[in-house]
Amino acid sequence: MTAFTKITEQDSLYDNLENKSVRELLDDINREDRKVAVAVGEAIPQVEKLVEQIVPRMQRGGRIFYLGAGTSGRLGVLDASEIPPTFGMPPTLVIGLIAGGDTALRNPVENAEDDTQRGWQELQERHITADDTVVGIAASGTTPYVVGALRAARQAGILTAGITSNPGSPVATEAEIPIEVVLGPEFVTGSSRMKSGTAQKMLLNMITTSVMIRLGRVKGNKMVNMQLSNQKLVDRGARMLVGELGLPYDRARTLLLLHGSVKKALDAFGREGGDKEITA
Repeated sequence: MTAFTKITEQDSLYDNLENKSVRELLDDINREDRKVAVAVGEAIPQVEKLVEQIVPRMQRGGRIFYLGAGTSGRLGVLDASEIPPTFGMPPTLVIGLIAGGDTALRNPVENAEDDTQRGWQELQERHITADDTVVGIAASGTTPYVVGALRAARQAGILTAGITSNPGSPVATEAEIPIEVVLGPEFVTGSSRMKSGTAQKMLLNMITTSVMIRLGRVKGNKMVNMQLSNQKLVDRGARMLVGELGLPYDRARTLLLLHGSVKKALDAFGREGGDKEITA
């Protein structure tokens, strides 16, 4: 394995943090955070390649699997959990796996990330197929749980991508599509929950949002398939219908609740001839 430099472990550009004022700390953290969007922007060609290969796979029934440990794993689970309410997709299509299982979402699980076999075992337990995609997330680029899963998945002919903050890492080497976001040292030395975590969240947002748009889960710029799980979302959906159909708010809300989503309400309104559907 080719040697590489762990940028994420290099000393912070700042020192004597305990002697800084709160304002100095916040300004310095913000100064570092501004570097994240620029670095993510430089990785867009790789993200584009990934999204363009995911879409046809998901159209055939494929899924996205995120794998990570610690912060990386939690961010994968977070992004996956937001797909059903945001886009009205089943929770089985984007799946977040974290080393150590659900316990690790809140508490560290000793040595869980050091098992090179466990990630692939978990994918096999979910009957992974050639139409699925595996995205490994590891700021360090060395997490054995992620590296082992990427290696086995790629050998099995499954599309793989790796998100890391260290170029030339094992994660980047094992992944078919390496997404390397070089951010420099963290504000607190080695604390990859900071810039690296922010970059990961941005990338996952970009990947799944782009995929869902390409799969037709957004109309215009609206979440027309969102789950109506609270009054705020019912109100948002009703206002979407007001804007799309020119209906009074109360009638739009009735139509929305009758059909359960903005998309279904729009389809029914057009299919059934407008007002007849609302008063039926």
